[in-house]
Formats: sequence, structure tokens, C-alpha cells
Amino acid sequence: MTPDTVGPLSRLVDVMRIPPRGQDVRVEATAEECAALARDFGLPGIQSLTGDYHLKTSAKGIQVTGTVKAAITQVCVMTLDSFDSTLEEEVEVDFAEPSGMPAEPPTDINEYEPPDEIVNGQIDLGALTAEFLALGLDPYPRKPGVDFSFQDASDGKDSPFAALSKLKESK
Repeated sequence: MTPDTVGPLSRLVDVMRIPPRGQDVRVEATAEECAALARDFGLPGIQSLTGDYHLKTSAKGIQVTGTVKAAITQVCVMTLDSFDSTLEEEVEVDFAEPSGMPAEPPTDINEYEPPDEIVNGQIDLGALTAEFLALGLDPYPRKPGVDFSFQDASDGKDSPFAALSKLKESK
């Protein structure tokens, strides 16, 4: 993450200023930031977006834990109606200086999650908030109460070949 790649929501925290006991930080997106993120994510709207974090120094770097909450408007993939919903994602991310990152992952790659990079002595909690919002979005949102019901066409009445079977029967 470089200053050029920061999205519409950015809250930089200087890691050198985090006290030994840790620090609580709240990220709250403005209306303009919510509108920009909604455009970026293809959503009709984001009414609110917050991230509540606890930052703690560790031997490896900085550990960030917390929760991202959002009130969003989505489009139902079945009815194409807009509907409001809420999202809540738990966050647990480690940050480390590039020089402190392990050269290679442990032998079991499935358990290895490399730390995010501390860039210029800072971490961006705004970008982290936007990232976890994106991770929490349902790729196929459905309006509450809308259910997919499969029509069994085995009886042939609604089959695309029903007209052909009528021709065959008339001969």
C-alpha cells in the first residue's frame, strides 16, 4: 500500500505513537467517503461505515483487532429491488515492517497469513475498514423473504420442448 493507492477512505496512524498499553481508534466514514465507496463497490448506497479497533504493539509489529460495521443498500439478484441491510465483520490483522517479515512461509501454507506491510511508519485504518467492508459484502444479495424456488420441468408442461411434443402427438 503506497500513498498513491489509497482509496477514498484513509485514516493514517503513526505506529511509533502507539502507547505500550495499546490504543483504541474509531474510523467513521463521512457522507462523501460513503458515497465514493458505494460507487467503487457498485452499491446503491452506504448510509454509515465505522471501524472500531484496538491497536497493540507486539514483537512482530502491530496487531489490530476490532469490528467493521456498515448500513448499506444493495440490489437483490432475484427481484432487482433495492433493500437495506447491515454488515458486521470481525477484524484481526497483523502489520509488520517489510524488514521484519519472514522470508518464506511456514511449511503448512494453509495456516500462513503474512502480515500487512507498515508503509513509511504508518498503517491505514481507513483502507482496512474499506477492505473488510468489501470482504463482508454478499456477492449475490437477496432481499429478506425472497427465496429461489426451482420449477421442476419434468412434467413437460413448461418445457421448451413442449411445443415440439405437441407436433409429434398430432402426427
